Amino acid sequence: MTSLARAAVRHRWLVLIVWLVLIVGTNAAAQAVGSAFSNSFSLPGTDSTKAFALLSQVKGQSGEADQIVFHSLRGPLSAQRSVIEPMLNKVATLPEVASVTSPFCGSAQACLGATQISRDGTIAYAVVHFAEPAFKLNLAQIRAVETVGSTIRSSQLDVEFGGNAFGQLDAPTQSKGELAGLLIAALVLFIAFGSLLAMLVPLFVALFALGVAAAVTELLSHGLTIAQFAPILGSLIGLGVGIDYALFIVTRARQGLKRGNSVEDAIATAVNTSGRAVLFAGTTVCIALLGMLVLRLSFLNGVAISASITVAITMAASVTLLPALLAFQKMRVLSRRERRALAEHGPEPIVPAGAWQRWAGFVARHPRVLSVLGLLVIASIATPYFSLHLGSSDQGSNPPTSTTRKAYDLLASGFGPGFNGPLTVVAKINTPADAAALNALDASLKSAPDVASVGPAVVIPGSRVGVITVVPKSSPQAQATSNLITAIRQDYIPRASATSHTEIHVGGITAIFDDFASVLGSKIPLFIGVIVLLGSLLLMVAFRSVLVPLVAAAMNLLAAGASFGLLVMVFQWGWGSSLINAGTGPIESFLPVIMIAILFGLSMDYQVFLVSRMHEEWLNTKDNEEAIQRGQANTGRVITAAALIMISVFFSFAFGGQRIIAEFGVGLGGAVLMDAFILRTVLVPSLMHFIGRANWWMPRWLDRITPHVAVEATEDLEFAD
Repeated sequence: MTSLARAAVRHRWLVLIVWLVLIVGTNAAAQAVGSAFSNSFSLPGTDSTKAFALLSQVKGQSGEADQIVFHSLRGPLSAQRSVIEPMLNKVATLPEVASVTSPFCGSAQACLGATQISRDGTIAYAVVHFAEPAFKLNLAQIRAVETVGSTIRSSQLDVEFGGNAFGQLDAPTQSKGELAGLLIAALVLFIAFGSLLAMLVPLFVALFALGVAAAVTELLSHGLTIAQFAPILGSLIGLGVGIDYALFIVTRARQGLKRGNSVEDAIATAVNTSGRAVLFAGTTVCIALLGMLVLRLSFLNGVAISASITVAITMAASVTLLPALLAFQKMRVLSRRERRALAEHGPEPIVPAGAWQRWAGFVARHPRVLSVLGLLVIASIATPYFSLHLGSSDQGSNPPTSTTRKAYDLLASGFGPGFNGPLTVVAKINTPADAAALNALDASLKSAPDVASVGPAVVIPGSRVGVITVVPKSSPQAQATSNLITAIRQDYIPRASATSHTEIHVGGITAIFDDFASVLGSKIPLFIGVIVLLGSLLLMVAFRSVLVPLVAAAMNLLAAGASFGLLVMVFQWGWGSSLINAGTGPIESFLPVIMIAILFGLSMDYQVFLVSRMHEEWLNTKDNEEAIQRGQANTGRVITAAALIMISVFFSFAFGGQRIIAEFGVGLGGAVLMDAFILRTVLVPSLMHFIGRANWWMPRWLDRITPHVAVEATEDLEFAD
């Protein structure tokens, strides 16, 4: 690491040019080929997938079906028929549209009769049957339909668009709060360093790395299935860890300069110590993210790979581009006051003094009391976790100004809340007995207490597939709808097909998301076990300890529990949700897996930076109490500054107008807040004081077979902090 740092310092112009070529080249390539992000996912073996497979056998039945919703603002909607029908005829001619079902019978398009017009006659909808599923449609194809439909909007007629395809048009590719997060991060850096140039270096490195990573992610979308929210998630992670990693290295370099080291020696020492910790911490983040691959879900594979590549590029920039930029700045990374003090009074002392030294001493004197208080605070925040409801927030949680939210509200008002998430019961009809079973199921569902309406059992012409459309009384994201899906599968279908053994499945987008939540929920214990085990093994290798990894694992689980408790309070219970323009509903089913991966990685960052300094002092002094106090005093300020930056970045993404990203922002920001200011500031050092010298115990046989890896190379005494 020292050689790498010295090479970056001595060849700083070359390093800068290489990174400039890299960012220009990757972004030019990305602009040339465009993006191919897709929310495609498969759930092999689930009931909804089997229903989709049956429908796929029928030509035109596997395509996306969305709605164009009409609302007459003056008088009955029938008065607008002469305006609506020509528009629908034009939509039907678009190449990506298979057919259009009009609300008006007797028109050029097919209709379902009065079922497409509300009872008061002011709200109606047309069904647009796309030729492909939503995830296979590009934005230009979807926007073409919206453009044609919008032409008839007037003071008398409102036109809105609902469904999964149109929802892709509402999905932002950038966060509106990103700039605010950067400004707050810049302010924290300026307060921490007191130098404008020192403030700019971490921001420049993070933005540079993010620019390369975003372009690489866009290019990867052509070979991997990467979700549409992945670029924003990558920005969230990249900015957070990028600024943090640069902050740790810059802080260590500044300490070296203030202690009399030359510019090159200070940078080399920073990279060889904090740079090693950055690589180790970043590797743990990548491992945690790539742990999602064990779930074997294509939807998460692309997110895991793209996010881990973002972190890897950020690490590379931190140990190459950052030293080069520091070499350009030389002594100017210190404030004028610090440079003047160095010239007048000489190098500062090794042992730090000030508020963090006093706090470290206070923790050392009261470890038991502080441990109990810290646990009580975290436990109280984590308690709502037991009310966690996983599912898929529907378009009723979209911003009120979006067309999909307006369409959702109009359909719910005109046809009931369950209309926005109908269930499609699909049967394979080979014999008259199968048809009889489907009809019996249709009759029994009409008397089900949670069902608003049941369409007639229909065998699709020219096929052996029968379909029943079931509209629940409750909204798609309600727990009652999930209960209804379970009841149909476990009670109604078995009774109806007891003698015929007809193959019948429950499908539709609501059932798909319900199955997605069940599949992911069942795999979360395996996922947590894998990343906890891998993270613990890495810490054991780094710190030659058995107890340090166990304490870290427990702290990470506490942080995850508390973050989900916070999510329940905000997004399910609605506490403060109006501040971020987010509706209430279930937590996205895939959120726990991605968040746990990120949280375990970020929590490991702080654990590595804190304990590596303690371990360094332990190697120097062999005094557990002194090592913990010195380690906490030396890292307390930089860890809290880094946490404030990451919290600012994460929370700023909560105001971007996309509920999924808001959930990530609030969950991750809250987790870092609790992690840095409760777990690493109070609980971890308190427990380590309580455990004593056993912190650094490791059986001899285990020590012999464990590889030796130095997270932070021990400095000579004159360079020690």
